[in-house]
Amino acid sequence: MAKSPEEEHPIKAFGWAARDTSGVLSPFNFSRRATGEKDVQFKIFYCGICHTDLHFLKNEWGVTRYPIVPGHEIVGVVTEVGTKVEKFKIGDKVGVGCLVGSCKKCDNCSNDLENYCPKQIMTYGHPYHDGTMTYGGYSDLMVVDEHFAVRWPENLSMEAAPLLCAGITTYSPLKYFGLDKPGMHIGVVGLGGLGHMAVKFAKAFGANVTVISTSTGKKDEALQHLGADKFLLSNNPEQIQGAMNTLDGIIDTVSAVHPLLPLIGMLKPHGKLVMVGAVAQPLEVPVFPLLIMGRKLIAGSCIGGMKETQEMLDFAAKHNITPDVEVVAMDYVNTALDRLLKSDVKYRFVLDIGKTMNSV
Repeated sequence: MAKSPEEEHPIKAFGWAARDTSGVLSPFNFSRRATGEKDVQFKIFYCGICHTDLHFLKNEWGVTRYPIVPGHEIVGVVTEVGTKVEKFKIGDKVGVGCLVGSCKKCDNCSNDLENYCPKQIMTYGHPYHDGTMTYGGYSDLMVVDEHFAVRWPENLSMEAAPLLCAGITTYSPLKYFGLDKPGMHIGVVGLGGLGHMAVKFAKAFGANVTVISTSTGKKDEALQHLGADKFLLSNNPEQIQGAMNTLDGIIDTVSAVHPLLPLIGMLKPHGKLVMVGAVAQPLEVPVFPLLIMGRKLIAGSCIGGMKETQEMLDFAAKHNITPDVEVVAMDYVNTALDRLLKSDVKYRFVLDIGKTMNSV
């Protein structure tokens, strides 16, 4: 007979979990595995709230297994290390993003692309190597293979936890698709948790950045606060027409169904439209404009491997790039999720686990 989550491992843990498709979180006692020879155990101080958490909590993608403890933007301090751990020591600041495991043997893993390993293990809601379910960062402590933890730079606030998902999700395609060169013209579609990070990284690379949005209310935020160079309303035909053939690349962060034809038209020949928003429904891809209007590319990208994630954190620390966050107490989590559903946050909620997890 299978053991309960509280009994299956030796280390007692406490977090907040959803038990059904209502997605409502409440206090949850469970357990973590003993610290293995290549593992680090750490106390969690901060955990970001990602829109992906909403999808999983409500089983909108049809893969959720309850109970589920979400959270994959996790920062804390190491409290124990295994006998063969090389990267960390007790007291180090550490981060864990969307991955806690992979096969470590395939071509992707061998090339620092664990995020594309067919046997990748997500930080929550996935079976681990031992068959037990993974639980995320809405909790007081964590045990993780050191390979899937990153060093948190000393000069980077731990409240910047969303870098571990929103940050790497936008940094990686800019780097991989060669959109990180000074003087390039880069478009960013959508100005939410992902979009505002895309703007910040693109500006740090020296790009001329155009924010493309359906909301007139985002204009001042994009231009004055985030430092974008231009702002376009995607539902304004004149503005879109005026931007035709002007962009080297576009990072599309929108997770709702939207037309791609205007975006393709804004690309220069050889331009690249990279999708990073998780759109549940199929999008219409107009092939003719791709062919006739200049060998353009539609691509996708998903987070980054461990090496690149560390590179992104170090770059963010060097250039003082942090997400705009609203730090909230653990017992505010359900309200925060409701507000996130309504896009009522600029631009990411972060749970103050260290100070408020034990106060509930």
